[in-house]
Amino acid sequence: PDFRQETVQHLTLVFLSLALGILIGVPLGIAAARSPRAAQPILSVVGVIQTIPSLALLVFLIPLVHRIGFVPAIIALFLYSLLPIVRNTYTGLTDISPALRESASALGLPAGARLRLIELPLAARAILAGIKTSAVINVGTATIAAFIGAGGYGNRISEGLQTFDNGILLAGADPAAVLALLVQWGFDLLDRLLVPAGLRATSAR
Repeated sequence: PDFRQETVQHLTLVFLSLALGILIGVPLGIAAARSPRAAQPILSVVGVIQTIPSLALLVFLIPLVHRIGFVPAIIALFLYSLLPIVRNTYTGLTDISPALRESASALGLPAGARLRLIELPLAARAILAGIKTSAVINVGTATIAAFIGAGGYGNRISEGLQTFDNGILLAGADPAAVLALLVQWGFDLLDRLLVPAGLRATSAR
């Protein structure tokens, strides 16, 4: 009877944190690609965050925000979403051919226009792949958020572990696994819809 509520909670945790990750991660990746001096600190910090165990990060955030539940869970998932987005944005931009950059400069385009009209579209597939990775990671990590009262499918997993009931445990694990697959397929569809066929062919080679 609470399946719909838990689904809404889980989707909110995943996609709100992902939206925050995109808003912060893409600009950080751009900054890293634009400044070699900034690249190492940015990539190092988001990499270190990814190494912190998820439950430890959730527990660490509770005293910082002075509450349990939704807020620390969103912050933790947002922090976990940063590495794939930042790294793929950085890689996508730095892998652009120097000849293409020189051609854009020869057209007299200012730096902002080059980024918006040429560089980001060329890096779109790499950036989208990073966002997809973050989304799939967040679907799984969000199940742990139930241990601090954030809701979602993790409620059933937690209850199943406490009662040694495999049925309840699978009632949380199965929809989380299905959701992860749906998210991956959804981003694969977006890749086909948003990324021009020529860029997909170039990436495949």
